Amino acid sequence: MRTTIVTLLLTATLAVSGCSDNAAQLFETAQFEELQNNPQHAQELYEQIVADYPNSEQATRARERLVALKAPRE
Repeated sequence: MRTTIVTLLLTATLAVSGCSDNAAQLFETAQFEELQNNPQHAQELYEQIVADYPNSEQATRARERLVALKAPRE
């Protein structure tokens, strides 16, 4: 029983850390798209981060970038 609990906890920990890796990779890709002057794709990626990883650090940063991308340019 104890081994099963430890295995489940380890699996859950790995799954959660894997999620933040995916969010980080998506965020990096979105930043790259911005640098490549492709704001539409960057926006889609930021929206995906917010939808798939809403409580991650990257989601907070993605929300900030979405506001910036949607702001009128001077």
